[in-house]
Amino acid sequence: MREQISSASKVVVKVGSSSLTTPQGTIDVDRVDALVDVLAARRRTGTQIVLVSSGAIAAGLGPLGLTARPRDLATQQAAASVGQGVLVARYTSSFARYSLRVGQVLLTADDMMRRAHHANAQRTLARLLELGIVPIVNENDTVATDEIRFGDNDRLAALVAHLIHADALVLLSDVDALYDGPPSRSGSQRLSEIRGPEDLVGVELGKNGAAVGTGGMVTKVQAARIATGAGVPVVLTAAAHAAQALGGADVGTYFHPGGRHPGTRLLWLAHATTGRGRLHLDQGAVEAIVGRRKSLLPAGVTSVEGEFAAGDPVDLCGPQGGVVARGLVNFDATEIPGLLGRSTRELASALGPEYERELIHRDDIVILEAHN
Repeated sequence: MREQISSASKVVVKVGSSSLTTPQGTIDVDRVDALVDVLAARRRTGTQIVLVSSGAIAAGLGPLGLTARPRDLATQQAAASVGQGVLVARYTSSFARYSLRVGQVLLTADDMMRRAHHANAQRTLARLLELGIVPIVNENDTVATDEIRFGDNDRLAALVAHLIHADALVLLSDVDALYDGPPSRSGSQRLSEIRGPEDLVGVELGKNGAAVGTGGMVTKVQAARIATGAGVPVVLTAAAHAAQALGGADVGTYFHPGGRHPGTRLLWLAHATTGRGRLHLDQGAVEAIVGRRKSLLPAGVTSVEGEFAAGDPVDLCGPQGGVVARGLVNFDATEIPGLLGRSTRELASALGPEYERELIHRDDIVILEAHN
């Protein structure tokens, strides 16, 4: 079981802001060094390590004279711009003690849902690992907007684990495990392992993360679900227990891997994007897409909502309004009303050969019905 962690040849480790910084927003050098000590030791065994590290915004608070995480996006971006350099400089110095080099990789959800960018991120991470570099991954908070954010680095770490075909994911935070109730409440029990959704029935998940972070236990469990659904085992524990977790000891909570997800890019589409608009489908189109995994044709769409451009993700809704799938659309929102209810052959005859194609190709559709 936990031997999958100790024997893994490629591991993604995620660490949260609260495990790296002081309450005042400065980098805690001793904490960073302690984490790097553990990762370098595992790296010496031949294991490839990717570190997904929060802390950029938190690290920028002190230099900017801020006492708390800003609420407005512009100030968050400014703090991230200042703090990311501070954070990577600290990692560079700490890993250098072991003659290890680091490489910064900043990702946005918008990048990852587009074929070329997604493939480029995959190639870059693979090449960094081949060269013996420790990639330090973070969301690109400096340019990300509310609409194109991963939302938290737990989810980002799960998606990166799938992106690089990792053998294990270790989520480190200020909480030592998942409990069946608030850890501070008398009688709450640590959950040593989670085999499936049924083991989470009745479990109370706290929603709030630390003052300098964005996550909470909900996001960590969601990340574990994404990773284990892609066949990647997960350990959730405190940063102080990182060495034991990587060694396969019975610490934290172990999430058993499940089945295999569809392709990597579809995993990003399902979990790293939000629909920029909606296409409402008739029942025949829903059955074709969900039941037979067909492409979406204009004839099956009854109405369109929102403003979006070709290549954007849009939600596909059934006759009752529920979202059943998400896909990357081939047309702008302004073009689609004139296409509805018409066959591709008719559209090609009337508008030109470029219109003899799907609204969304089946390879660009991920089914979401099970999540609703």
